[in-house]
Parts: sequence; C-alpha cells; structure tokens
Amino acid sequence: MDALCERPRVVAIGGPTATGKTVLSVALAKTFDGEIINADSMQIYRELSVGTAKATPEERQGIPHHLLDFLPPEQPYSVADFVSAASDLVQQISARKHLPLVVGGTGLYITSLLNGVSFAPEQNDPALRQRLQQEAQSQGPEALYARLQAIDPAYAGKVHPNNLPRVIRALELYELTGRKMSEQQQSSRPAQPPYQSLCLCLTCRERALLYKRIDQRVDQMVASGVLAEAELVWKNKDRYRTAAQAIGYKEFFPYFAGQQTLAECTARLKQATRQYAKRQLTWFRHQNDAVWLYIDEEDAVKRATDLVHAFLQD
Repeated sequence: MDALCERPRVVAIGGPTATGKTVLSVALAKTFDGEIINADSMQIYRELSVGTAKATPEERQGIPHHLLDFLPPEQPYSVADFVSAASDLVQQISARKHLPLVVGGTGLYITSLLNGVSFAPEQNDPALRQRLQQEAQSQGPEALYARLQAIDPAYAGKVHPNNLPRVIRALELYELTGRKMSEQQQSSRPAQPPYQSLCLCLTCRERALLYKRIDQRVDQMVASGVLAEAELVWKNKDRYRTAAQAIGYKEFFPYFAGQQTLAECTARLKQATRQYAKRQLTWFRHQNDAVWLYIDEEDAVKRATDLVHAFLQD
C-alpha cells in the first residue's frame, strides 16, 4: 500500500470567532461518526467556560470532545503540548474507525498539527524569562517586540506585537541558543505532512455581519455570567497568567478596579474581539489549501457535508 493511503484522514474546522464552528463540527461528527479535538488555546481550561465560548454539554450532543475543559487555569500549555496530545488522539480515533475533527480558532494549533511540525525540547532559563518579563513591564511590550523585529523580522511579522508570551519565547530561544524562531520553525516541518487533511474555514462575506455576530456573542456572554469568571481571573491574575492575558477577561479588569463602567468594558471587549477575528482571518487566509465557507451566502453545513463526503471517498 502506498504511503499516502496509510496516512490518517483529518478534517479541520477553523475561522474567526462567532461563525458557528461548534454547530458545524457537531453536525459533521454525527454524519461521519466523528470525534472532536478542541483546537482553542483557552477552552482547554476548567472553570473558564463563558468567556471562552466553550461548547456546553447540550451543544456537544453526546459527541466525544477531547482536549476540552481539562486543565487548571494556572497550568501553562504550549502549541508543542497540543501537537503531541492531538497527534496521539488522531491515531486513537482513526484506529476506532472514527473521523478526527480538529476544531477551533487557534490557527497556530491547527496548522502545526496538520503540517506535522516537530518541536525541539523547550530550552528555558527561568531567570532569563523573568528578566524579559520585567523588561516588558518597565519598558513596555513594544520594546521587546522591536528587539524581535531586529533579530528575526520573518518571525516578528507573524506575531502580534501584544502577544508577549510568543515574543518572549522567541527572544529566549535566541539568547539561549543563537537560533532564530523562524529558522527553527522552517527546519521543523517534514517533507510530507503526516495526514491527509481537509481544512474548512467559516466566515462571513460581509464583514459587518461578522462584527454583528461578535457583538451579539459578547452581549450573550455578559448575560450568561462572564463577569463572575472575569472576577475569578482578576483575583488570581498572578496565578492564571494565560487567562489574565486572554480576550474575554482582561477587558473587565478596569471595572473591578473601579476605573470604568461595565458598559465601557463591554464595548472594549467587543472591539478587542473584532480585532482578534481580523487576526484569525489573516492567519487562516495564509493557509493556501483552506476551503472557505461563507455562512451569509450558503448552507455551510450542507456544503461542508458534501466536501467531507468527497474527501473521504477520494
């Protein structure tokens, strides 16, 4: 049998927030006997469900969901951790003759898994990391980002200036090993991807509709109790470091500090989420083999079902 036929088939569902990834993934899992692997970097955490738009047990409809709601909020989790765990799950799900569906808005997780990116054992120096974090506090994160631009412009171009953990990791790698993150990423991809994959991305043709859906989701989050979660993160921000940087929580910190009204913080969250959706769109648009489904122009579930059926028959 040729090597191509031996590679497991994987369907990924990505795209910006508030476009219906959960509904589509559950529908496909029911049709094709699938199991869902969560690829959202915040939905991995327990206790943080409303602010991360985690699928409720009712929305999951009995479909197995993996890497969801399983870690305490104080535990860090990297893309290397995800790829390792998700790779094992793809093998296990495939061995059960089920279809692995990798679903979420964290594009780095999805593309790293589908491309078979391998990660060298992470070298870190707690003292160096602490120094870089202190520099970010005293000089501002933009100073560290400017340093990354000077050292490794190719990688800096892929990282948002405010994504401090990734900026610090790249600077840390360079200081410890002399290697640029862009070079490490380039050398970490195999000649042939480990899976036969179909990547479906949901969005709206009309950007205004996407923003309206985001605003509605934020209003629903507030109605569903996101403030209680945000207050939990705020009170534990020194321990819940990832969550304290996450969109959905930090926007409410000025409210708890008595510096802004709830309405001002809610408006800020809507703006931050719209900006995040634009970054998600940019990421997934750089994946040349992604198939786009426009939820304002077509029946996305029907088209996705047809595409997956053809992919599995091919």
